[in-house]
This record gives sequence, structure tokens and C-alpha cells, in this order.
Amino acid sequence: MNVDTRRTRFERLAPEVIDAVRRYLARRTDPATADDVLSETLLVCWRRLDEIPEEHLPWAYGVARNCLANAERGYRRQFRLLSRLARLDPPPSQTVDGPEQTVDGPETEDDDLTQAMKELTVKDAEILRLWAWEDLPPAQIATVMGITANAASIRLHRAKQKLRDALEKNRKNGDRAGHEQPTERRRS
Repeated sequence: MNVDTRRTRFERLAPEVIDAVRRYLARRTDPATADDVLSETLLVCWRRLDEIPEEHLPWAYGVARNCLANAERGYRRQFRLLSRLARLDPPPSQTVDGPEQTVDGPETEDDDLTQAMKELTVKDAEILRLWAWEDLPPAQIATVMGITANAASIRLHRAKQKLRDALEKNRKNGDRAGHEQPTERRRS
């Protein structure tokens, strides 16, 4: 494929990939990391343009997922190094005047759901996010996760059940006023 053809193909698929991957990353990390990972994802897409399948979006999600995992590993290594340096040569104590800042992040509308998602494994939570947030069917989830379509379908079914169970458990334990207990399970 010559350079002009490559460029034309990349320019045709890039806008769709950029918007979708930007939303994908915004739900999973902070804005600065999302921008860095988006750039890395686009670079991989350019380098491997000949390998991109017709259904390019699930493939791009898979690339973004791997790039995000690499970035998170890098941050963890950096944090461990800074922790070791701080123990060996602690910084001088400083006081900062000003308003307290919280690092909690935005409040969610459904604390039960947030808590239930935290109780799932990383893989189960990611499969549910791909299904619910990115609106991907099991076959495309399989592409993102690097598994077979059948495995994705089975894992999605199990992850939904685990989420239901966690929600039920949390609601029974919390029994907050104003929340009704479901009388029957919904089938999905």
C-alpha cells in the first residue's frame, strides 16, 4: 500500500476511532492519561494500518485497552520508585495554606451500582463496561478482550449474574429507605 493510499484510509477511519476511543478512555481514566493513551492508540493504528480489520472499532478498543494497561503499569512503577525515594530521602515538611481539596472524584448517581462494580473482578467489570457503555455485542467484546466470541458471551452472562448478586447483597445489607426490593429477577 503506497503512502497516499495509507493516508487516505487512515483519514477515513480516524475520526470514528478518535471519538469512540476518547469516550472509552474518558470512562476509565483521568483526562491527561486519556489523551496520552489516545495518542498512543492512534500511533499503533497508523503503524498497523494493514492489519486493521473491516470492523475496526472493536480492534481499536483492544489497542486502547492494551495501551491503557501499559500506561497504568508505568504509573505504578513510577509510584513505587517515588515511594522508595521518599523513604530514603524524605522531602522537607511543608504546610500549604488554602482550601482543602478532595480527590474523591465526581459523585455517582447510583452508589449501589458503584459498590457492586467494585466487588467484581477487573475482567468482569471491563466486559460489563464494554457491553453497557460501548454498546458492543459479545462478538466485538471478544475482539477487544482477545478471546473467542463464545467465551465473551459466557463471560458476559456470568458477569451480569455476578453484578445482580452483588447488587442484591448490597441492597439487602444496606436496606436503605426509598429503595424497593425486586420481587423477581429480570432475564437478560
